[in-house]
Amino acid sequence: MAEVKIIVYQASHQKYFESLNRSWIEKFFWMEPIDVAVLQNPDTHILQKGGQIFMAECDGQVIGTVALKAVSENIFEFTKMAVDEKFQGIKAGEKLALAAIQYCQSKKARAIILYSNTKLIPAITLYRKLGFAEVPLDGIYERSDIKMELTLEEDV
Repeated sequence: MAEVKIIVYQASHQKYFESLNRSWIEKFFWMEPIDVAVLQNPDTHILQKGGQIFMAECDGQVIGTVALKAVSENIFEFTKMAVDEKFQGIKAGEKLALAAIQYCQSKKARAIILYSNTKLIPAITLYRKLGFAEVPLDGIYERSDIKMELTLEEDV
């Protein structure tokens, strides 16, 4: 099995960030105006607002991504996670998620939230495995029918 490497987003990754996310969104749903804005300008909508983006590479090829949007001083939103269909099943999504969680812990975040759709069974299964639990739904995405939250451990 090829090794999946997680790296920090660079401006040269924008085309992959957009194409990977656009692919799955258009397969299952539709692009909303917020999707277009974030995918075309991640520096403005994610990075400059205190967030972070990670990319997954396999054999030098970008195969996945996940973004963390800063919601408040101590809460991040887990967003724009996508893995190329040809590379699903090699735990790239899980590695991206774990890198994102570790980043949030390093920033002393108290929680990570996410919005998804229950028809995305593999994604929901992964989130539950990582400790996310369902909370009351709110949010800006029309396609979302579930909100989940991961409470991070505070240092004792």
